[in-house]
Amino acid sequence: MITENHCIQLDQNDALATLRQQFALPPDTIYLDGNSLGAQPRAALDHAQHIIHQEWGTDLIKSWNTAGWFNRPLSIGNELAPLIGAQADEVAVTDSTSVNLFKAAAAALHLQRNTPAHAQRRIIVTERSNFPTDIYILEGLSHFLNDGYELRLVDQPADLHSAIDQDVALVVLTHVNYRTGYMFDMVELTAHCQAQGALVVWDLCHSAGAVPVDLHAANADFAIGCTYKYLNAGPGAPAFIWVPKKHQPHFTQPLTGWWAHQSPFEMQTNFKGAPDIRAALCGTQPIISLSLVSSGLAVFKQTTMAQIRTKSLALTDLFIQLVEERCADHPLQLETPREHAHRGSHVSFAHPHGYAIVQALIEHGVIGDYREPHIMRFGFTPLYTSFHEVWQAVDILKDILDHQKYDLNLEKNAVT
Repeated sequence: MITENHCIQLDQNDALATLRQQFALPPDTIYLDGNSLGAQPRAALDHAQHIIHQEWGTDLIKSWNTAGWFNRPLSIGNELAPLIGAQADEVAVTDSTSVNLFKAAAAALHLQRNTPAHAQRRIIVTERSNFPTDIYILEGLSHFLNDGYELRLVDQPADLHSAIDQDVALVVLTHVNYRTGYMFDMVELTAHCQAQGALVVWDLCHSAGAVPVDLHAANADFAIGCTYKYLNAGPGAPAFIWVPKKHQPHFTQPLTGWWAHQSPFEMQTNFKGAPDIRAALCGTQPIISLSLVSSGLAVFKQTTMAQIRTKSLALTDLFIQLVEERCADHPLQLETPREHAHRGSHVSFAHPHGYAIVQALIEHGVIGDYREPHIMRFGFTPLYTSFHEVWQAVDILKDILDHQKYDLNLEKNAVT
């Protein structure tokens, strides 16, 4: 049986413990929702004040040149690149995950249609349990193209191999499933997709900054993801898109705004796409929120993804073991893989009264979140989550369950 003192000792031996001081975490709060919204880096406030007061307030429009606003989507992309195994000038931080998925999927289908051997392929594959916006975007793109495209939804990871055959043009997979925390073998699945002649887009929303990712080692085709989860960039911060140099000469996407033009300030009446990662941009960038992405990325420069992964697995192992030891009398079902090779950095337990229990936890200072059906989801961010907090969170969960300190008559909030 794990003791509280054991958890305290783990914190004393934690090589990442001092990084917690760089985040503005509220007192009396155990924050286990960094997989939905990362905590605020302390540096973000000063950074925002500088951008608003100096770059915008004093330097005004000059800052497009003097402060590097024009190239900021790409310069921050270069800061992010090492966390996902990308090379310089392959990542743009821009737009939302949904918009970037539309671009990447459209670009992939365009490449396939212009490859004679693949031109007639019309199947797009994804998981039925993928994050809904990914399914919606693919569904919408298929309908918009109106050329016989069919979305094939796969129910189980084990069924993907048989579903990805030589009729498939595109596969879109989320590396770490948002609901269960299941993590795919990116190298193996990418190789299988490409062996069948399909291109693959990886959604890294629950991977970037949480687990090691090496897109080049996997020989992936495209990737997209958000920055406001484990990368701690702030609510609604711009997402990112990765286009490797192997695809950049032929990359084209339908949102051909002026920032994707090879010479935007020549104000030409016809579009000529940039020959590099800039082709993944669209319109004018949200400079303040974009700039704050750097505040979160700066913390990652003080550690390695290997260290982060080691602590992530230790935190999630501890949480799973404590819940199963201390809450064994309750109908909790682990939805997250026990195998390290298939586990991201969040843990999900199902309970028939999951929503009410999560709300009770929040009232008691433990912030997780809820996903249908019945899923209580807890994110573990190694940069600021402590082992003692894991003990405390399970202690509070046990008390709530043992004494039924939750309200079954609650109306669900708009955001769960």
